[in-house]
Amino acid sequence: MKDIDTKSWIWNVRRQTTPGPGGLADKGTKSKRARDVPIIVEIRDMIERRISELDRDPEARLFTGPRGGRITTAVLRDATHWDEVVGELGYEHLRRHDLRHTGITWLADAGVPVHVLRVIAGHGSPTTTQRYIHPDKQSITNAGDLLSAHLHAPRTPRLRVV
Repeated sequence: MKDIDTKSWIWNVRRQTTPGPGGLADKGTKSKRARDVPIIVEIRDMIERRISELDRDPEARLFTGPRGGRITTAVLRDATHWDEVVGELGYEHLRRHDLRHTGITWLADAGVPVHVLRVIAGHGSPTTTQRYIHPDKQSITNAGDLLSAHLHAPRTPRLRVV
Protein backbone atom coordinates (compact mmCIF):
# COMPACT_ATOMS: atom_id res chain seq x y z
CA MET A 1 0.00 0.00 0.00
CA LYS A 2 2.89 2.37 0.59
CA ASP A 3 3.30 2.57 -3.20
CA ILE A 4 -0.07 4.30 -3.60
CA ASP A 5 -0.38 8.05 -3.02
CA THR A 6 -4.07 8.76 -2.39
CA LYS A 7 -3.54 12.53 -2.49
CA SER A 8 -2.31 12.56 -6.11
CA TRP A 9 -3.81 9.14 -6.95
CA ILE A 10 -0.52 7.87 -8.31
CA TRP A 11 0.72 4.29 -7.95
CA ASN A 12 4.52 4.07 -7.87
CA VAL A 13 5.23 0.71 -9.49
CA ARG A 14 8.56 -0.43 -8.10
CA ARG A 15 8.46 -4.21 -8.14
CA GLN A 16 6.89 -7.33 -9.57
CA THR A 17 6.30 -10.80 -8.22
CA THR A 18 7.72 -13.60 -10.33
CA PRO A 19 8.08 -17.36 -9.93
CA GLY A 20 11.59 -18.58 -9.30
CA PRO A 21 13.44 -21.70 -8.22
CA GLY A 22 12.62 -21.13 -4.53
CA GLY A 23 9.02 -20.04 -5.08
CA LEU A 24 7.62 -16.58 -5.63
CA ALA A 25 9.94 -13.62 -5.25
CA ASP A 26 9.57 -9.86 -5.41
CA LYS A 27 12.06 -8.15 -7.66
CA GLY A 28 12.42 -4.88 -9.53
CA THR A 29 10.33 -4.11 -12.57
CA LYS A 30 11.33 -5.54 -15.94
CA SER A 31 12.86 -2.19 -16.95
CA LYS A 32 14.60 -1.88 -13.55
CA ARG A 33 12.96 1.55 -13.19
CA ALA A 34 10.11 2.58 -10.93
CA ARG A 35 7.29 4.34 -12.72
CA ASP A 36 4.23 6.34 -11.77
CA VAL A 37 0.84 5.13 -13.00
CA PRO A 38 -2.32 7.22 -12.56
CA ILE A 39 -5.21 5.65 -10.65
CA ILE A 40 -8.35 6.68 -12.49
CA VAL A 41 -11.37 8.05 -10.69
CA GLU A 42 -13.48 5.03 -11.63
CA ILE A 43 -11.55 2.71 -9.26
CA ARG A 44 -10.58 5.08 -6.45
CA ASP A 45 -13.50 4.06 -4.20
CA MET A 46 -12.45 0.41 -4.49
CA ILE A 47 -8.85 1.32 -3.62
CA GLU A 48 -10.01 3.40 -0.63
CA ARG A 49 -12.15 0.48 0.63
CA ARG A 50 -9.21 -1.93 0.40
CA ILE A 51 -6.92 0.53 2.20
CA SER A 52 -9.41 0.95 5.05
CA GLU A 53 -9.92 -2.86 5.28
CA LEU A 54 -6.17 -3.24 5.75
CA ASP A 55 -6.05 -0.66 8.58
CA ARG A 56 -3.80 1.50 6.43
CA ASP A 57 -0.82 -0.83 7.06
CA PRO A 58 1.80 0.57 4.64
CA GLU A 59 3.42 -2.86 4.21
CA ALA A 60 0.17 -4.67 3.38
CA ARG A 61 -0.53 -5.89 -0.14
CA LEU A 62 -3.55 -4.16 -1.58
CA PHE A 63 -4.77 -7.36 -3.22
CA THR A 64 -3.89 -10.91 -2.28
CA GLY A 65 -4.57 -14.40 -3.51
CA PRO A 66 -7.33 -16.60 -2.09
CA ARG A 67 -5.16 -17.71 0.85
CA GLY A 68 -3.79 -14.24 1.55
CA GLY A 69 -0.56 -14.64 -0.40
CA ARG A 70 0.89 -13.08 -3.51
CA ILE A 71 -1.14 -13.10 -6.68
CA THR A 72 0.46 -15.14 -9.44
CA THR A 73 -0.62 -15.10 -13.07
CA ALA A 74 -2.11 -18.57 -12.54
CA VAL A 75 -4.14 -17.37 -9.52
CA LEU A 76 -5.33 -14.37 -11.52
CA ARG A 77 -6.29 -16.57 -14.46
CA ASP A 78 -8.23 -18.95 -12.23
CA ALA A 79 -9.88 -16.27 -10.06
CA THR A 80 -11.19 -14.38 -13.09
CA HIS A 81 -12.12 -17.57 -14.99
CA TRP A 82 -10.09 -16.03 -17.79
CA ASP A 83 -10.05 -19.00 -20.15
CA GLU A 84 -13.81 -19.55 -19.88
CA VAL A 85 -14.70 -15.87 -20.20
CA VAL A 86 -12.56 -15.17 -23.26
CA GLY A 87 -13.74 -18.44 -24.82
CA GLU A 88 -17.41 -17.51 -24.34
CA LEU A 89 -16.73 -14.10 -25.89
CA GLY A 90 -14.99 -15.68 -28.87
CA TYR A 91 -11.57 -14.23 -27.97
CA GLU A 92 -9.65 -17.44 -27.21
CA HIS A 93 -6.48 -15.80 -28.56
CA LEU A 94 -6.67 -12.92 -26.03
CA ARG A 95 -3.91 -12.87 -23.42
CA ARG A 96 -3.98 -10.92 -20.17
CA HIS A 97 -0.93 -8.96 -21.37
CA ASP A 98 -3.10 -7.68 -24.24
CA LEU A 99 -4.98 -5.65 -21.62
CA ARG A 100 -1.78 -3.64 -21.10
CA HIS A 101 -1.84 -2.81 -24.82
CA THR A 102 -5.51 -1.84 -24.49
CA GLY A 103 -4.85 0.44 -21.53
CA ILE A 104 -1.99 2.21 -23.27
CA THR A 105 -4.07 2.55 -26.45
CA TRP A 106 -6.96 4.06 -24.47
CA LEU A 107 -4.58 6.56 -22.87
CA ALA A 108 -3.27 7.47 -26.33
CA ASP A 109 -6.82 7.78 -27.69
CA ALA A 110 -7.60 10.10 -24.76
CA GLY A 111 -4.81 12.40 -25.97
CA VAL A 112 -1.96 11.44 -23.63
CA PRO A 113 1.29 12.25 -25.48
CA VAL A 114 3.62 9.36 -26.36
CA HIS A 115 6.42 10.71 -24.15
CA VAL A 116 4.06 10.50 -21.12
CA LEU A 117 2.78 7.06 -22.17
CA ARG A 118 6.38 5.85 -22.34
CA VAL A 119 6.95 6.83 -18.70
CA ILE A 120 3.66 5.31 -17.49
CA ALA A 121 4.38 2.05 -19.35
CA GLY A 122 7.97 1.96 -18.08
CA HIS A 123 9.41 1.69 -21.56
CA GLY A 124 12.95 2.82 -22.26
CA SER A 125 12.13 3.90 -25.79
CA PRO A 126 9.17 5.65 -27.47
CA THR A 127 9.49 3.02 -30.20
CA THR A 128 8.49 0.30 -27.73
CA THR A 129 5.53 2.38 -26.58
CA GLN A 130 4.38 2.94 -30.14
CA ARG A 131 4.27 -0.85 -30.65
CA TYR A 132 1.70 -0.96 -27.83
CA ILE A 133 -0.64 1.58 -29.42
CA HIS A 134 -3.34 0.14 -31.67
CA PRO A 135 -5.79 2.88 -32.71
CA ASP A 136 -9.21 1.72 -33.84
CA LYS A 137 -11.00 2.96 -36.96
CA GLN A 138 -12.96 5.55 -34.95
CA SER A 139 -9.70 7.08 -33.66
CA ILE A 140 -8.41 7.33 -37.22
CA THR A 141 -11.69 8.93 -38.36
CA ASN A 142 -11.47 11.36 -35.43
CA ALA A 143 -7.91 12.27 -36.49
CA GLY A 144 -9.22 13.21 -39.93
CA ASP A 145 -12.01 15.27 -38.38
CA LEU A 146 -9.48 17.09 -36.19
CA LEU A 147 -7.36 17.91 -39.22
CA SER A 148 -10.42 19.20 -41.12
CA ALA A 149 -11.41 21.39 -38.16
CA HIS A 150 -7.85 22.71 -37.98
CA LEU A 151 -7.81 23.55 -41.69
CA HIS A 152 -11.11 25.43 -41.41
CA ALA A 153 -10.26 27.33 -38.22
CA PRO A 154 -10.07 31.11 -38.54
CA ARG A 155 -6.52 32.38 -38.73
CA THR A 156 -5.00 35.72 -38.03
CA PRO A 157 -3.76 37.37 -41.21
CA ARG A 158 -0.07 37.02 -41.90
CA LEU A 159 1.97 40.17 -42.02
CA ARG A 160 3.70 40.74 -45.31
CA VAL A 161 7.27 41.77 -45.02
CA VAL A 162 8.21 44.17 -47.78
